Amino acid sequence: MTYLRFTRYDPRQRAREERLEELLRLFRVLLSHAAGDAEQALAWLDRIAKQHRLWTADLDRAGFEAFLRERGELEPREGANGGYQLTRKGEGLLRRDALERVFGDLARAAGGRGEHRSRVEGLGVEREPALRPWTFGDDLSQLAPTETLAEAFRRQGSADLDAWSLEERDLVVHETERKTRRATALLVDCSHSMVLYGEDRMTPARLVATALVELIRTRFPQDVLHVVAFGDDAVLVPEEQVPYLSWGPYHTNTKAALALGRDLLLRSRCPDRRIFLITDGKPTVLDERGKRLIDSGYPNPRILNRTLDEAALCRRKKIPITTFMVADDPVLQRFVSDLCATNGGQAFTCAPDELGGLLLRDFLKR
Repeated sequence: MTYLRFTRYDPRQRAREERLEELLRLFRVLLSHAAGDAEQALAWLDRIAKQHRLWTADLDRAGFEAFLRERGELEPREGANGGYQLTRKGEGLLRRDALERVFGDLARAAGGRGEHRSRVEGLGVEREPALRPWTFGDDLSQLAPTETLAEAFRRQGSADLDAWSLEERDLVVHETERKTRRATALLVDCSHSMVLYGEDRMTPARLVATALVELIRTRFPQDVLHVVAFGDDAVLVPEEQVPYLSWGPYHTNTKAALALGRDLLLRSRCPDRRIFLITDGKPTVLDERGKRLIDSGYPNPRILNRTLDEAALCRRKKIPITTFMVADDPVLQRFVSDLCATNGGQAFTCAPDELGGLLLRDFLKR
């Protein structure tokens, strides 16, 4: 039996709830631009709310902060500066919001959970009704016994059963569909150029990385994802720290990022491995024999060639590189063209707001 509880409709209370929902959506957008810095996002929200008169007598900044604390999204930040920081719940909601904003309908349209399908005949984990003749290398566990005997009978007719034989050409097997685990290394350029020249490329890159973490955690839990941030150096970023990725006064050490990504992927036991590279500039740093070479402003052949050597090594290890260029710099395009030719991977030139859709489509493919 269902019980319904009726309360008196209060238009003022309903208006306050709707305003809270709007402010919450705006706060999450500002959080993504503030690299997860809750205090900075609150300061921006306060400035916008005052400018557009979003605060009211019954809902100001203090009231909104109390609302977030009650929801368990904020907690006091330790240290002399005070203020607020995201809780574990707040970080989870930020990842979920990133997934919806970046992938949205594309992720829902992917269907299923926890598998990458590929139309490859032969050994697989799911038997399909379709049949075909056996070929060398097929697993006999996929043999269709009734159809195999029928083929042998059609070939030999009603001959004496004592002389009856089963030959290779009689064998019939079920087609199978592969379901693979995938190990992905997402390399995110955090060099200074990601926020230079009047365009913020860092926020879309961070948002896509955060969304991919949440996609794999919720839809592909058997997959492995390594997020690598690179500038002067390349470092592995723990999943819980991905929403806080930010740029720094760094150059672009693409070789170190590819080497770290390759090393992490080779440690995994996944049969399918790939690298996604998000960058807006050519390599400008090379660490070799204990020394660091930094590009002085012009394409340095030594730096470029050593980076291409790393791409060739990835190819020998059967690790394709998909590059997403969030800038249309001609020098970058020439380098990426050489990178694709060396590795056998592919590349996309895309605006920052196109990055998520392109990356998801490539991730879902075999």
